[in-house]
Amino acid sequence: MSGEDGQLARIADALERLASSPLAPEDWLAHPAYVWDGTASRPVTRIEAPQLDLLRGIDAQKGIVTGNIARLAAGHAAHDMLLWGARGMGKSALLRASVAAAEAQAPGCIALVQVAPEALASLATLFAALGRIERRFLVFIDDLGFEDGDSTGPRALRSWLEGGVEARPANVRIAVTSNRRAIVARHLSEQDDPINPRDAVDDRLALADRFGLSIGFHNCSQDDYLAIISGYADSHGLAWDQAEALEWSKRRGARSGRVAWQFVTELAGRAGVAI
Repeated sequence: MSGEDGQLARIADALERLASSPLAPEDWLAHPAYVWDGTASRPVTRIEAPQLDLLRGIDAQKGIVTGNIARLAAGHAAHDMLLWGARGMGKSALLRASVAAAEAQAPGCIALVQVAPEALASLATLFAALGRIERRFLVFIDDLGFEDGDSTGPRALRSWLEGGVEARPANVRIAVTSNRRAIVARHLSEQDDPINPRDAVDDRLALADRFGLSIGFHNCSQDDYLAIISGYADSHGLAWDQAEALEWSKRRGARSGRVAWQFVTELAGRAGVAI
């Protein structure tokens, strides 16, 4: 055998070994959370989330989300959820904290599976895997938004939510966060159709209507902003000044849970405290 033939044989042998050694399937019962990248999952050993009682200024939203996730964890009827609205008001934190609380209440009952928006096309593969597991799952898509002209993504999501051949299995619910209720960007030009001016708008809103729960989050008041800071600061034993907290929000140009947490992080750093 020539040197070239031997090299080709070694390459073929290596490829055969790779083909006969597929990656081991994920153990969907072992961890409280997973990240799905479109082809495989990565386990997460601990859900990073604040305690539910520290999420202030969103009491009504908290009651709805925690109740729905508790029903899912218990194996009862539960809704898919769209959490939409103001940035930094705790949409994703509330989802993570609610799953963590349900998992702490009954370990192993539920897991969070975060899916990157760019991995949406692979949801059918993920659902096929999860549907075979005796556990409940909340599939979480954070900060979802579709580009102008993308009709495939919204239609696929509608199909998975309700009525499609590849709809999500009974032990899975979907939770999406978005800055817009319609998820898809809307423009004044949508009204330009002289025959059916509402058709384009209705089609885009139909995606939001597929979620059993559509929960709005709004910019917080000054009182809510200060209450959020008070909760975080008290839990970490940090002294703080109201006037400085308000000045911090003015410099950031916003009042939100995220801005409040950033102020608390500043306080902790000055005090030499890890949070």
